[in-house]
Amino acid sequence: MKIKAADLLIKYLEQEGVEYVFEVPGGVLEPINNALYESKKITPILAKHEEGAAFMACGYAQVSGKLGVCMGTTGPGCTNLMTGVASAYGDSTPVLVLTGQVSTSTFGKGALQESSSEGIDAVAMFKPLTKYSAMVFKASMVPEMIRRALRHAFSGRPGPVHLNLPRDVMGGEIDLDLRKAETYRGCCQPFDRESIKRASAYLLKAERPAMLLGNGTLLSDAAEEAKAIAEMLNIPVATTPKAKSVFPSDHPLSIGPFGLASSLLAEKYLTGGVDVFLTVGTRFTEWSTQAWDKRLLPTKALLQIDIDPYEIGKNYPVTVGLVGDAKAILTEIYYEMKRQIKEVADFKPNLSMAEFNKFKGESPIYLDEEKMYSNSNPIKPQRLMKDLRESLPRNTIVFVDAGNSYTWGIHYFPVYLPRTYIMGIGFASMGYATAAAVGGKFAAPDKPVVAIVGDGAFLMNGMEIATAVNYNLPVIWVILNDAQLGMVYHGQKMASNAHVVVSTFKKVDFCKVAEGLGARGIRIEKPGEINPELMDEILSSGRPTVLDVAIDPEEPPPMKYRVAALEEIYD
Repeated sequence: MKIKAADLLIKYLEQEGVEYVFEVPGGVLEPINNALYESKKITPILAKHEEGAAFMACGYAQVSGKLGVCMGTTGPGCTNLMTGVASAYGDSTPVLVLTGQVSTSTFGKGALQESSSEGIDAVAMFKPLTKYSAMVFKASMVPEMIRRALRHAFSGRPGPVHLNLPRDVMGGEIDLDLRKAETYRGCCQPFDRESIKRASAYLLKAERPAMLLGNGTLLSDAAEEAKAIAEMLNIPVATTPKAKSVFPSDHPLSIGPFGLASSLLAEKYLTGGVDVFLTVGTRFTEWSTQAWDKRLLPTKALLQIDIDPYEIGKNYPVTVGLVGDAKAILTEIYYEMKRQIKEVADFKPNLSMAEFNKFKGESPIYLDEEKMYSNSNPIKPQRLMKDLRESLPRNTIVFVDAGNSYTWGIHYFPVYLPRTYIMGIGFASMGYATAAAVGGKFAAPDKPVVAIVGDGAFLMNGMEIATAVNYNLPVIWVILNDAQLGMVYHGQKMASNAHVVVSTFKKVDFCKVAEGLGARGIRIEKPGEINPELMDEILSSGRPTVLDVAIDPEEPPPMKYRVAALEEIYD
């Protein structure tokens, strides 16, 4: 049976459970869009900018756990995608990037927007940003190359992959070669038995243990396995900023996030003499270690779980390195500990809950906690986070943009369910959450979706409100309006080697912007104006809504370690 190459490509995406392709179309993409038109399972979504399309694909993948897909035309369509693709790479997000290309017969002749190896080379541009980047030169290569790309996207540490698709190739006819996913990409979850036994023995003997859960725990869907181990041995649990949602903030063993804008409780416990430290799916980056704080090193054993062997021992020396899927390894550790416990009469964890609760009772969680209850104007960001949390349902999916929004959300906004607090922190691109929240809403239409964004970040991708309006998606954007690039401004003020320069601008009326794009705009000027009644009314309205919140521009964010790291790096 014969089939067009573009139609076969779409069949592979249907088989992967893809529901949406986020794109800005162009002439060379017509064969693919014609195939999408015929598809009964995939809907093309028109973004306002290719970067927004890439961020939407990221948001969709991060909420759903499935493959995100974005598409752009040749030339500038490719270059506009790049920041969003880099964000997917930094956050280990499986995204398939499809780019158009002029017909092969015109290569090197000066065709409009050509991005082959004869011009501005799209394949070469995407190579550093993806796990795999290639051009499909012949129609007959489509089935093998899409399988190869999908295999790369999901094997080991997930990530984005790129296929460049010449128009004539996509219009070519080929034999139907459609194979099931399990025949071309494996789901093997290996682990080393001796390392499991050693790690389990260390944990059972620990007197002051701790766990640090990173993004790999979420990617592996291992939240329950991590919680089971923590509860078995009364192990206090911290998360990296990006993995904040992997462990409930109100769990008795939670000590909050560690790294950028750390919980004071996590900071005190993790740097206060942990003897056995189990870390899961974290690369120990600057923002997850308070700039590689040496006090994180445990006195007896560091047990590091990561799917990427390169990450084991990269930034801190390990006692036991466990390479493999976090869910599989944590499951094995749990059952190995149960086996070893059977050999010990009247086993009890060395750290009692009474002892740990005493520690928690003597240690604050928040910096400047009184400001969470402040009635001053302009609104304190600490109070804004409190008002938001008390007004939103527990299952709300919150996207947080780069800048001071990171610090306020990490430190002051509790989270209770996995995959409900999402940041593009791997590449930390401004404008990410503004657009990614739209993709997240496509993935979770029955849950509230909120984006917490600074005014500077919103100005970069705010036109994607029009995308939400176009598809009737009731996303809520909470804009921290202080007429400045807050992290830059306060970083300059805190640093000993910088001047305050190029970090402020004239105030923008985001209510008018929202209304001009067809959304609803609500100005928030006083503490308490965001409350359960207002939020219930917004959610029941079913309309995309912008909350333009006037916050105190002089309130410094909790980021002293970030400033210290910058001074050390750049002095």
